[in-house]
Amino acid sequence: MTAKHLARFGIVLTALIMLSACGNTIRGLGRDTANAVDATKDAGNNIARAAN
Repeated sequence: MTAKHLARFGIVLTALIMLSACGNTIRGLGRDTANAVDATKDAGNNIARAAN
């Protein structure tokens, strides 16, 4: 392999790793958002029960 091929391989490998990390971040953000919505609903239910 020449230096040019190694450089291309390194660029492609780096791009794949970065795209994989982005996918994990987006998935985690979705879970965090869902958990925040659930916590807000639970807090609202607790307040409603306390008011009754």
